[in-house]
Amino acid sequence: MILLLAGTTEARNLAEHLADCDIACVASLAGVTDSPIAYRGDTRVGGFGGEDGFVRYLEQAGIRAVIDATHPFATAITARTARVCGARGLPYLRYERAEWRSRQGDTWHEAMDSADLARIIPRGKRIFLATGRQTVEDMTHLNHSAIWARVVDTPRDPFPMPHGAWISGRPPFTVEAEVALFRELKPDWLVVKNAGGAAGRAKLDAARALGLSVAMIARPKSPDGVTRREQLLDALEWAQSL
Repeated sequence: MILLLAGTTEARNLAEHLADCDIACVASLAGVTDSPIAYRGDTRVGGFGGEDGFVRYLEQAGIRAVIDATHPFATAITARTARVCGARGLPYLRYERAEWRSRQGDTWHEAMDSADLARIIPRGKRIFLATGRQTVEDMTHLNHSAIWARVVDTPRDPFPMPHGAWISGRPPFTVEAEVALFRELKPDWLVVKNAGGAAGRAKLDAARALGLSVAMIARPKSPDGVTRREQLLDALEWAQSL
């Protein structure tokens, strides 16, 4: 049985191909969203209960390999998984989509992390955050600006900054829809993580079309010694070789 740490489009596609190849797999979702898109095959939802709980699950479920296809910024999960698998001699693969690259007409400014945004974005600018719900509280140093933060499920708690609001929406989005939204809200800056992937590219294409500045938060490095694949077929061949 392969454990697929999921939650991304790439993970869902890989689950489809593993099922087509009759490779036993269970997809694990963190349960961050209220209505996750269904996966083919066995699926579990929720955390493992820390590192000890993760080890117990690997043993009880008879897991013989782990494919980590979580979000490129899910650093804590990746580091823990790599550490546990390494200690147990369990085959482990990090399946991670390629980073976005700027194109002609883009106005991108790289930020090392969320704190670095204050260096890049002038005070008082209007900001559209597309970095996920869990990162919004890390942006309070930008509370001098009007901020819109897009989330899949609108939190019950009020917006954590004085000048801002939640914007609900479930990807993927079209370029046309993103252009219409940006024209309505009139942000000066778009803030994103360099998560990569075709599904999230529309907001960047819309920003280029409208001449918006983009603050691009750099992707964290993978733990040392982690084997990475960016192509689905490479990940599938790895699973078939076990």
